[in-house]
Amino acid sequence: MTQAADPTESKPLRADARRNRARVLEAAESVFAAKGTGAPTEEVARAAGVGIGTVFRHFPTKEALLEAVLFARLRRFVDEAEAAVAADSADPGGAFFTFLTSWIEMSSAKNAYFEALTAAGVTVPMTKSAVGARLIESLGVLLSRAQGAGAVRKDLVVGELITVVIGAAKAAEYAGPDARLRDRAVEILFDGLRPGASTGERR
Repeated sequence: MTQAADPTESKPLRADARRNRARVLEAAESVFAAKGTGAPTEEVARAAGVGIGTVFRHFPTKEALLEAVLFARLRRFVDEAEAAVAADSADPGGAFFTFLTSWIEMSSAKNAYFEALTAAGVTVPMTKSAVGARLIESLGVLLSRAQGAGAVRKDLVVGELITVVIGAAKAAEYAGPDARLRDRAVEILFDGLRPGASTGERR
């Protein structure tokens, strides 16, 4: 099984090459969102308005393209997390749970990429990548602030929180198009993060 590097950490490119790469990534994200990760690379090239050779020059395999789209999505999400940290909200609990909700909503698309790459024998070391490290750092700050504000139980640590969020994302996927069921499942899981949910704590 191979291991995916972070495709966002690429070598510097000429301006025209950067534009072509960005165009391919944007087209790939749109095509995969509309038709699934099994959509052919040729369709991505058509949507980007470039030749198939241009696609393969930047992404030698379909898996490389999937990795790049995945990490581009994750990097945008982490940018949002860092923006939330920088904003230093007057409502740390609200900022924390809003961020977790965004993470869950993003996870369905992310999981499709992970599953496609895993099926191809590619391991995506999310937590060991630069984007993963940034996410964990931002998550730690948001968690600490929410705990300081009394909105989140104080015995929770980042590793446990990540596990809970992954579970919540799976629950949301299972609920499918049933928005009420999905929201209710996430609400129940979030209740376990609030003060009073653990032995020895009281609301």
